Amino acid sequence: MEKGRPLGITIIAILLIINGIIFLVTGTGILIFLPLIGIPLVIIGIANLFVAWGLLKGKGWAWIFTLIVNGISIILNAVSIASGNVGAIVGIIINAVIIYYLYRPNVRSYFGRTTSPSI
Repeated sequence: MEKGRPLGITIIAILLIINGIIFLVTGTGILIFLPLIGIPLVIIGIANLFVAWGLLKGKGWAWIFTLIVNGISIILNAVSIASGNVGAIVGIIINAVIIYYLYRPNVRSYFGRTTSPSI
């Protein structure tokens, strides 16, 4: 583990790597039969691996990207709840915890984010 990297970032990155591999394998498997579904899955898989790398290396863009994706996921889960899927509350909770964690002072510091606005 790289010095100074918060444990939670390592865990989030590992989960992204696992998710990326699953998307790559699934997308590659159906690419031949359903390219319109397979291609986006492969792209999502590659994106997950790239963001995981960015998180592990403390890249600021990975911090921002993770915040945006989790914010969008909260909105999509809320829509899912409104359409009757009450189980989506779990997704909202997980996304909210990740966003909260990313704003912890030690995590912000790891990504080079200051804890107070500069004037």
